[in-house]
Amino acid sequence: MAKIKTASKYVCTECGSVAPGWLGRCPACGKFGTIVEEIEEVAEKKDVTKRPSYQKPVRLSDVSREKTARIKSGSDELDAVLGGGIVPASLVLIGGDPGIGKSTLMTQVACALSESHKVLYASAEESCSQMKMRCDRLGVASDKLMVMNETCLDNIIDSADGYEFLIVDSIQAVYLEDLAGSAGSVGQIKECASRLMRFAKSSRVTVFIVGHVTKEGAIAGPKILEHIMDTVLYFEGQPQDNYKLLRAVKNRFGSAQEVGVFEMREDGIYGVKDYNGIFVSEDRGQEAGSVVTPSVSGNRCMPVEIQTLLSKTVFGMPRRMPLGVDYNRAMLLLAVLEKRAYMPFYTQDVYITVMGGIKLNEPAADLAVALALASCYKGIPVDKYTAAFGEIGLTGEIRSVMQAEKRVSECVRMGYKRVLVPDRNAKNLEKFKDKIKIVPVKHVYQAIKIVLDEQPRGSDKEK
Repeated sequence: MAKIKTASKYVCTECGSVAPGWLGRCPACGKFGTIVEEIEEVAEKKDVTKRPSYQKPVRLSDVSREKTARIKSGSDELDAVLGGGIVPASLVLIGGDPGIGKSTLMTQVACALSESHKVLYASAEESCSQMKMRCDRLGVASDKLMVMNETCLDNIIDSADGYEFLIVDSIQAVYLEDLAGSAGSVGQIKECASRLMRFAKSSRVTVFIVGHVTKEGAIAGPKILEHIMDTVLYFEGQPQDNYKLLRAVKNRFGSAQEVGVFEMREDGIYGVKDYNGIFVSEDRGQEAGSVVTPSVSGNRCMPVEIQTLLSKTVFGMPRRMPLGVDYNRAMLLLAVLEKRAYMPFYTQDVYITVMGGIKLNEPAADLAVALALASCYKGIPVDKYTAAFGEIGLTGEIRSVMQAEKRVSECVRMGYKRVLVPDRNAKNLEKFKDKIKIVPVKHVYQAIKIVLDEQPRGSDKEK
């Protein structure tokens, strides 16, 4: 029998890197106060002449393609984010802030799946009576749902034998007895996730894991936790807001850019199919500084309103506060407007926000952000039935973007009358000319002149 020795190591709770000793700052990720000591048991290696069995290489053409039908979860928005439904024997991680609706959504999904499948809901944070109270409050049928309150992962896995679905709530609250360290430590989280992954693949059980997030918004624990998962979903939004966003940041069976919209009600959390009015205000077009852009996330296209505000700075250094738009991207657009459109912002505090709390990570929103800033600077409102999309280069040129036809089609469906598009995309949009006015633009200065309908700055001097 191998001898067991105990050893201590210092691990970063943010990135999972191992340090030679206790340090105030992690040398890998640069975070302060994240190095903690963990005690682990190490078994001495024995001389083993027999090598473990392994699978020999095979020709890829000889591998048979496995056909699996996706399973509907009972929530159309969740199915859309997952890529069309739940893939059997997959490992799905759902993260979010406390109180945002992770357990509520999983309870509704578990009750819906239990009508035709064997489902086990293992909660390490709530008792069975508390889960019963939640089901009664949500008004869902929970007669066939099996629940248990357990923190030992080995007991959970043994109890899940023979089930089709397993929900673990949460990964930071369960532990393995053969590992040293408390629940929630880096070693425990990593090994618990690995154990669940092996159980899901070997037993053909679909596993949903609920995870908490850090103050930076990332899943608490080492980054390898997300690498093990097949699908990683993030709940975004404030706990006090009614609308939540479920974003797929990793998906081995579908698009990794899908976004689902949910509304929190008294009787549960439900998907929202009609996005009209959620990301666009009704009073747009009355005040200067707002423009609508059709944003594409995965297979969906949603009209999103961008609002800007300028105020005279009282300090020497003006403030720049973009919300929902990348900070560096916003600084780039301000520099382009100052150099190419002759709009000085160095004496103005600039505030940029995206309606509904959605994040615009694609460069196709550059033109809408620039037009909103120009509208606020000139004090001229943009027509409420005007939309714009396009990427802006450092020279001020409007570059072509992907999925232009889908964006224009969404503008037509939502009743917009005019859309500004990159000139290179205009050739493929001829079929929409009878439904909406297509305005091709080549330069940001040209787009500002068209939308705000005024003479270019400095034209009188040039004459």
